Amino acid sequence: MTMMPGPVPLPGRHRSWPWCPRCSGIALDLGSARTRAWTSNRRMVLDVPTMTFSGGGAVYPIRRGAIVDTPGTALMLDRLLGHRLPRFGRPLLILTAPVLGGVAYRAEARVAVEVLRPRTVLTVPTARAVATAVDADLARPLLVVDVGAHLTEVALLSGGDVIDARHAALGTSDEDGQITDCVVATVATMVAAMLEQDRTSRTREALRRGALLAGGGALLPDIGYGLAGELHAPVQPVPAPHTAAVRGAAKLLRAAHAHPSRTHPD
Repeated sequence: MTMMPGPVPLPGRHRSWPWCPRCSGIALDLGSARTRAWTSNRRMVLDVPTMTFSGGGAVYPIRRGAIVDTPGTALMLDRLLGHRLPRFGRPLLILTAPVLGGVAYRAEARVAVEVLRPRTVLTVPTARAVATAVDADLARPLLVVDVGAHLTEVALLSGGDVIDARHAALGTSDEDGQITDCVVATVATMVAAMLEQDRTSRTREALRRGALLAGGGALLPDIGYGLAGELHAPVQPVPAPHTAAVRGAAKLLRAAHAHPSRTHPD
């Protein structure tokens, strides 16, 4: 995602949401277990299970951070957000994406969100959205650990960009009595690999600074304590960690809405 400067007032052209009647926007975080959205006219986070229904029962269209059923994802989004959009105008949409989702994920996601009639779709790495949610200093290297229900990601940011990342098909919803220990050990292994492959000092600098912990796993104290012990570094759970990504995307959405390059929608 091409980042934009902070909000700039535009007297006579744009007003802040929800008082800008000709503009609408959506911030969207498609998780394997939960889908979260923020809309400019509602200004609160919608949080629902990532599922829809067909003649055969419940359908789970996203698994382990991958969209496996694009039409099912579109149907879920239409039911969640279709009736919440204004009749006229097309929304600006900012979508979080797994740091290693790649071109395939973004392509499937863009097809799915077409049901919302977006005027523009911008994607942002989940780790960047989390950092934005807490106003982290992105001028310095930063380590973000996101422990979700079915996917765990570790990303190193430098200058706001993801310069290294790892993920594992493991999360808090896996049926394993030792899931906390597994998550901690897996994250520690991924960070060790990042340290080994880093020919600069940025990973070590990020560890000295301390890692941000997001996702539902951040609500489990044992994961934070365990990671701090294994990494020998501070680990800071972000506020409301399960919604941090969508809240960060909403901040970016508001900045994009107020940017001087914005023109009135069609």
